[in-house]
Amino acid sequence: MAGHGKQILVRRVFLWGLSAIYLFAFASLYIQIPGLYGRNGILPARLALQSGGVSTWEDFRARPTLLWYMPNLGLDTETGMELLAITGIFVSLLAMSMDSWRDSGTFVILWYLYYSLYQVGQTFLWFQWDILLLEMGFLAILVAPFTMFLSRQEKASSRHHDSINLWLVKWLVFRLMFCSGVVKLNSECDTWWNLTALDWHYESQCIPTPLAWYAHQLPKWFQRLSVVLTYVILIVLSILFFAPVRSLRIFSFYAQIFFQLLIILTGNYNFFNLLAVLACFSILDDEHIKFIFPTWLVDREPEPVFEEAEKSVGFAMPPCSRVKRYLRKCAFMVTIGTVAYWTLLLFDLRFSSKQIIHSKITFSKRDFFTAISMVTPITIWIGLGSLCVEIVAALIGCILERGILAKIWSLLQWAVFSFAALGMFAISLVPYTDIDYNTQQQVWPVIKRWKQQTDFLELVNAYGLFRRMTGVGGRPEVVVEGSHSLEGPWTEYKFLYKPGDVNRPLPVVAPHQPRVDWQMWFAALGSYNHNPWFVHMVYRLLHGQQEVLDLLDRNPFKGDPPRYIRASLYTYHYTKLPGNTSGLFDAYRNSKLIKSWWTRKYVDNYLPVVSKDEPTLITWLNHFGYATGNPWPEHPNGRLYRIVKHFRFVVRTMDPLVFILALLTCGMFMSIAHASLDAPITPNRKRDSTW
Repeated sequence: MAGHGKQILVRRVFLWGLSAIYLFAFASLYIQIPGLYGRNGILPARLALQSGGVSTWEDFRARPTLLWYMPNLGLDTETGMELLAITGIFVSLLAMSMDSWRDSGTFVILWYLYYSLYQVGQTFLWFQWDILLLEMGFLAILVAPFTMFLSRQEKASSRHHDSINLWLVKWLVFRLMFCSGVVKLNSECDTWWNLTALDWHYESQCIPTPLAWYAHQLPKWFQRLSVVLTYVILIVLSILFFAPVRSLRIFSFYAQIFFQLLIILTGNYNFFNLLAVLACFSILDDEHIKFIFPTWLVDREPEPVFEEAEKSVGFAMPPCSRVKRYLRKCAFMVTIGTVAYWTLLLFDLRFSSKQIIHSKITFSKRDFFTAISMVTPITIWIGLGSLCVEIVAALIGCILERGILAKIWSLLQWAVFSFAALGMFAISLVPYTDIDYNTQQQVWPVIKRWKQQTDFLELVNAYGLFRRMTGVGGRPEVVVEGSHSLEGPWTEYKFLYKPGDVNRPLPVVAPHQPRVDWQMWFAALGSYNHNPWFVHMVYRLLHGQQEVLDLLDRNPFKGDPPRYIRASLYTYHYTKLPGNTSGLFDAYRNSKLIKSWWTRKYVDNYLPVVSKDEPTLITWLNHFGYATGNPWPEHPNGRLYRIVKHFRFVVRTMDPLVFILALLTCGMFMSIAHASLDAPITPNRKRDSTW
């Protein structure tokens, strides 16, 4: 059985979980490819593949995506993207099902398939979770074993450099959490500084869940206290990832998991929070993994515990061990007590009248920026010191290997992965120090050059969601309407998930990401001039393009596209608790009391009335490259093309979430079945208390 420091099971959990998340990402994107990137889609992917005309290899070097080679397979760009997504789904299922497929070669394939799609994704793939998936996917290549020439026993065993590779995942999740907390105050947004951000967040987020409506009804003091806890969990407790005391690391792990689960319950953030949760497992060791997961999921071999041996044999624990245990408990209590004390002090937490908790930030913005300038370099040195400890520990393990060949092979692997880890850590400092200008200026120029040279691979990135709170004063929403006459009547296009009909219940759609619904949220924050894709979507709707209509809830103009379309800007607010309810939980138990979920008010015209034959519209679209014709003629043909199109025909009418969950269920059943067949047959062993 692995000790506290072993991470064999941690590696298995991480790789299996990432395989499942890849499955979600590929399946979710596959469903939307024709409407988003097809020949008749909103942003035809062919626009991002304008050939330089020299050679395919030169085009590939300029934009390294496999789509350049799809014509060699008889496919056009659209079906080429579908083939890459289908391949990603298939490989993800294999990786979920069999340990032998969760190796570095498989994760190279998965990473590059998604990277190829990302290259032509344009605005619909420019989200933080997409780049986070690419970064974690690249780290998985390092974490996963290279199993091609290994035996079954060697595949399941630990390597001395595993802890180094998993440390990179821990450094990634630290940057994600710490920076997400710091940027909220760095932005100087009044809602974050006044602790009122959650007064608006639940109704202004992109696609809220039903629980978001109920969370919005919670009292103001509770919302402010929640913002305080957000700062403590993200900024303070994330530093404990590198604590030398195991109990502190485990405490920080559960704090982050608790925070992520609350986000999952109140917001549809596709697979983003799943990535964050999965990365947090790199904080743990195998012993705690066995504590978390049930017996049937994690192999447990009976092993005598020191305390059991002490009781049965009768010898006492060495004094030094008892002293260490006592010191660890003291360190835990002192650390948590210190965090609690400074939280009470910095946020003026106290009970006021009627047992309501008062909270207010007591430090100034100048104090905060000064503290960040001091803390950011310290966290870098803490990270470097933690990495060096892992590197030295792995080196000692390699030296202690039995046999000259085994020792040389271990040392060679150690050298390669230590060099890679130091390099990844170095270039990550460039985006990480975005939170503090002074620290970023101290990063060596050579490291900045390394970062620039590897930027095209998306190896490291800056993170920080909800830098500024949007929707303060009301949630802006764009409503698209069509008509056959300028005099009306005007009929509203209903989207699948974004707020529209005030009486429609809020959806649960994660881990699927409806990318048009997400972009409609961003479009409402600006104008159509900054969102040319929106105007092109309207143009496709004027032509009744079925691929685009499939991205919407239903077509109100079946068989006869509207002659005119307009878009209006509204402000949405949640409705209040029904007056005849005794409280929040009463309303939750009887949801029929909620007559409508939203109220809305007209604000302004968003897009003036347009028609499909309007010359100014076509000229404007051509200015952004949305040609009305087909400037890059493609001639797909062959058996593979027909297979891809047939698969599309089969799944086109499926609900995206049902499609994803069906694939997940299939992958889990295959994984359980393979684990059952692959389990070694051993005689039953009972735990003997006198062992």
